[in-house]
Amino acid sequence: MRLKLFAFALFLLPPLVAGAQQSKLYRWVDADGVVHYGDKVPAEYSELPKQVVNDHGVAVEQLAGKKTEEEIEADRVAAELEMQKELQRRADQTLMVTYQTVDEIEMHRDRRVELFQAQSRVTELYLSNQRRALDMMQREASRFKPYNADPNAPMVDPDLVKAINETKSTIARHEDNLLNYRAEERQIIARFEGDINRFKVLKGID
Repeated sequence: MRLKLFAFALFLLPPLVAGAQQSKLYRWVDADGVVHYGDKVPAEYSELPKQVVNDHGVAVEQLAGKKTEEEIEADRVAAELEMQKELQRRADQTLMVTYQTVDEIEMHRDRRVELFQAQSRVTELYLSNQRRALDMMQREASRFKPYNADPNAPMVDPDLVKAINETKSTIARHEDNLLNYRAEERQIIARFEGDINRFKVLKGID
């Protein structure tokens, strides 16, 4: 029985070895338009597009060559456009699920705008108080050196100078905050205006 199995294994061995040794046949065209065939592609042609062909010379596989800078840029632009389309699709879907009417969008917009307007009003009131306090401290400091040119004037209290500088910094910081609140309010209005226009397009509203 073992002898028969051994003989059968020897019978199968040659085709298996032959199959393992069989290599692919490539076809490619060089820069001069000359067609080449070979089981290996020389290094100078490795970046060219090529085909794997069968025994009848029929292409069974396409192998892309190295892409040019123009092709790489075209792929990048195409991928970016596809991403933008997908983002727009998701935004449209969210818009349609979130709102049923234009009035709902406007109500949501007005609530968001009111939040920033409220922050602006609080900041404006705080700034008014800080500016009034700064004015009082500066008038007090004006009686002392170095804010007073009178050579007989006493030196200003360092704590008063510190308070003036801190108040100036606080005012500058809150002035920046106020500018940011107003900028964000404008951005919110513009964003919702875009949402309203897009919603009308999707709903077919004139």
